[in-house]
Amino acid sequence: MTLQEYDYARESPSKLAASCLLLALTMKNLGGWTPTLEYYSGYCSQDLHPLVKRLNFLLTYQPRDKLKAVRTKYSHRVFFEVAKIPPMDMLKLEEKLKSC
Repeated sequence: MTLQEYDYARESPSKLAASCLLLALTMKNLGGWTPTLEYYSGYCSQDLHPLVKRLNFLLTYQPRDKLKAVRTKYSHRVFFEVAKIPPMDMLKLEEKLKSC
């Protein structure tokens, strides 16, 4: 989805990927940012928090009529219907990120 948004073009791909992973881990209650993830990604959890919040906010947008192919694709069961997972409440996300 970030490929459709110009604001994310300035982010490094590795930081964007790490932030997406942290958001996914948080959304699915699969734990936080571990020392192993920090070591191999090169990012500490606090470095990723602002981008994770922006990514969660991006998920709250309704798809535009012309740009709904990504949501449609990832709403299919082949991709585990990840596009149907509701975004996190920003306050709950903030609390969980503080505990990481």
